[in-house]
Amino acid sequence: MSSDAKSSGMSTEELRDFYLRYIELANKREFHRMAEFAHDEVILNGTPVKRDDMVAEFHRHTDAVPDFHWEIQDLVIEGDRVAARLIDTGTPVAQWNGLAPTGASVEFAETAFYQVQDGRFKFMWYLMDADTVRRQLAG
Repeated sequence: MSSDAKSSGMSTEELRDFYLRYIELANKREFHRMAEFAHDEVILNGTPVKRDDMVAEFHRHTDAVPDFHWEIQDLVIEGDRVAARLIDTGTPVAQWNGLAPTGASVEFAETAFYQVQDGRFKFMWYLMDADTVRRQLAG
């Protein structure tokens, strides 16, 4: 096992299962379980963020897009790192990311990268295809 894998405390298979459970948690809206997956503070896109604020962000997304769904397209595990390409779908019912709902559904790509330390996410990076969302909502 590499030193990176040791820092996560998980094998490749365990990390894969961990991430699949994390996405399942998100899709089931079981955000109260986030302590199982993230440290009290994570570094999100380079900024320290409290886990409670991360949970609030999940709620912000799913309040505005109640049927928001994350679907894993590709998942790569290397040492203590997880990389995922997801397709996100949903129909906004309230203003979301500065965009007014139009009744249109959206489907867009998201890329997400994670570094796991001591069995939970410590570093998280994500990027969503906001241009596609804007075009879809504009009709």
